[in-house]
Amino acid sequence: MDLVALADFNLVARHGGFGKASQASGRPKATLSRRVTELEAALQLRLFERGSRNLKLTEEGRALHERTAALLTELDETAATIAAGGDKPRGRLRISAPLLFSQTAMGRIAARFAIKYPDVRLEVTTEDRAVDMIEEGYDLVIRVNPDPDESLVGRAFLHDRLVVVASPDLAHPAPDLSAPGVVRGLGNRQTWNVLTSEGPRTIGIQPILALSSLIMVRDAVRTGVGAARMPISLVSHDLADGTLLHWGDIQGSEIALWALYPSRRLLSARICLPGFSKAGFSQRNAR
Repeated sequence: MDLVALADFNLVARHGGFGKASQASGRPKATLSRRVTELEAALQLRLFERGSRNLKLTEEGRALHERTAALLTELDETAATIAAGGDKPRGRLRISAPLLFSQTAMGRIAARFAIKYPDVRLEVTTEDRAVDMIEEGYDLVIRVNPDPDESLVGRAFLHDRLVVVASPDLAHPAPDLSAPGVVRGLGNRQTWNVLTSEGPRTIGIQPILALSSLIMVRDAVRTGVGAARMPISLVSHDLADGTLLHWGDIQGSEIALWALYPSRRLLSARICLPGFSKAGFSQRNAR
């Protein structure tokens, strides 16, 4: 198989068209079209459905793209490493990380990383959705309690739990009454099952504020407006200095942050760094 033609096919598949691939790579559109046509002829397969305006992968084309894109990337990285004379991390490292972790920790981590590995260009995208690592070109993703995925491996590097906290000015509700609450997301009446020093307890919560960010939730709770469920890592300083009081732990609320990468790729030297080594274990087996 012609690896140049295969690389051109993946370039066109990734950008969704010959024109966009030509603009991104600086290669002539006619050359890309000819290479893809030659590859289709060699494989005796149609890889794209060519409409008047749109270019769409066929089922065979999608399968070929999914199975070869990561391998070609790995070949490029290996060649670049050899050309550089060793396995010193260099190049671009793209990471997708959840919002709260990015707001509270990623800035410091990224700065220390940049100082230690100046030849690596670190790019961090903050979003809570589960990105497609292969299609969107990420080397590493950080996810909260990810679902088992056969295509990903990695390790849990941070553990947390949810606790109910409130200002000292807010009284505990009686068993048959609800406490005012600050919640993330929908603001419907809720029931929280908590484990206190005196045993299990159910707390009724009537939301009076619904906010989209846990940082905003914490700031609102500090004013005494209501109770909230928070990761203990986000309120540990408030609990230590008495700004907030601990009403109990949410039962079954253990949280783990995972660093994950595609299992079918060889581990890049950029990821073979402290905290992200291949000594981790399969996400599926670790659940």
